[in-house]
Amino acid sequence: MDIIRKLALAGENPNENQAPTIAFLGDSVTHGVFEISETGYTFDFDNVYHAQLRRMLTGICPNATVNIINAGVNGGGAPRGAARLERDVLSHKPDLTVVCFGLNDVHGGPDGVGRYVIALRDIFTRLKAAGSEVIFMTPNMMNEYYAPETVQKFKKAAEDCIKYQTDGTMDEYMNAARRLCAEMGVALCDCYDRWQAMKQSGIDTTALLANHINHPSRVMHGMFAGMLLDTMLMH
Repeated sequence: MDIIRKLALAGENPNENQAPTIAFLGDSVTHGVFEISETGYTFDFDNVYHAQLRRMLTGICPNATVNIINAGVNGGGAPRGAARLERDVLSHKPDLTVVCFGLNDVHGGPDGVGRYVIALRDIFTRLKAAGSEVIFMTPNMMNEYYAPETVQKFKKAAEDCIKYQTDGTMDEYMNAARRLCAEMGVALCDCYDRWQAMKQSGIDTTALLANHINHPSRVMHGMFAGMLLDTMLMH
């Protein structure tokens, strides 16, 4: 991707080459939410995947600076992301935008897939028109069972996630997003596929969720960062 070339040039001559900007448009996972309790949320901005990616990029180009725009909003889905795209992303003129939605959209059920795709198409179209490279990152799997550690306040949310994860609805959303990426030529970082592969190998993927519902652990944020770096290097 061109972002890697810009990063290298910025490292070689920071006085003449502007540091590249990467925006991350998504939901609570992108925002930086990890654990949840009866009283609120735990944010960890040092270990959210884009912070870990930034450290990886500076490891590759130690003299370079990369500007990170955290445009994640807790509770948001693709339609809300499209509505705030100009304010939260395009206004920063990003060289690359990583888009990650699905965990909240899936609660629209099978009937919501069309709205999800329409919103993603709008986001991708406007980003490309603005000159930003685009990566769509599929999210993690949600919980497949009700863990004893789950906060009682979020019992209903946990039960809904179990339903949509195990009845094929989440798979339907991810397949729709993959088809759209192929149609529009958007680079795909398929983290959801990696989670499914881990499940098939016998790993308890619910145990990898910091809130036991839908927020990946810090280690899994690291996996996201590594997969994004691979995607950037391969495209």
